[in-house]
Amino acid sequence: MKTLIQKIHVEEHHSFACRTYKTPDFETAWHKHPECELILITEGNGTALIGDYIGEYKPGDVFFLSPNVPHWFRKSQQTTIGSAIVIHFLRDFWGEAFLSLPEMKNVSRQLDNKNMGIQLLGNCTSDIALCIKQLEYAEGMERIHLLLNCMQKISVSSVQKVITTAFHTITSGEENSVIEKIIDYSFKNFLKPISLKEVAEITSMSIPSFCRFFKRNIKKSYFDFIREIRIGHACKLLRETSRPVLDICYDSGYNSSAHFTKQFKAVTKIPPTQYRKQHIK
Repeated sequence: MKTLIQKIHVEEHHSFACRTYKTPDFETAWHKHPECELILITEGNGTALIGDYIGEYKPGDVFFLSPNVPHWFRKSQQTTIGSAIVIHFLRDFWGEAFLSLPEMKNVSRQLDNKNMGIQLLGNCTSDIALCIKQLEYAEGMERIHLLLNCMQKISVSSVQKVITTAFHTITSGEENSVIEKIIDYSFKNFLKPISLKEVAEITSMSIPSFCRFFKRNIKKSYFDFIREIRIGHACKLLRETSRPVLDICYDSGYNSSAHFTKQFKAVTKIPPTQYRKQHIK
């Protein structure tokens, strides 16, 4: 298992990193790092686990993560290619004096939001995606200018979604390997009944110890975690197929339509039929 703290390599002639991570380098499991991260997904789709957030990602999506927010972009199919352009930079690499300038007020405020993850939406996404693509091949002062442009757009944008806040973990490398094992097992088995007993056994913990461990590290109960994975899967089927809702209910790990609808509304705030209507292309 990889360690939780990822070491970001920065070339000697650069002050921050920007590079494409493509399969197999894209497959970095649950990890964190002291750098801010601005990421543009360029290939592949799957599930983004960011702090206590679980949601889909696809090409064109842009996320900004504060330092030390744990995350994992897990492909929906292990045989597909995953790829992203990722910018890693320390919050203060620009220098505190520069961040203190009046003109930097919005950017500085954005960078001061600790333990936060956001997803960009609307036109802001395409604008920042273009800057990120240009930055990957830029040199000299142009790199600084493009990153500053990205951060300014993010700091004043009203079309963004905060997906995790106040997420902090002091997980050790050993505990991180246990989290990876739990997440991996959950994604492989979420379409069938899972008991606390069986998932606790793979961690060699008692059920109460497992529940405390999971809640401490993921900030939600294990059954809430499984529910979000199942409902995310159902959302994908509702958007991308015309199959009956009842079939999707059974194919998402539920055996009762009423229970499925209740769980779906708990996650999305709307029933499955309304969700489908809102996402018909």
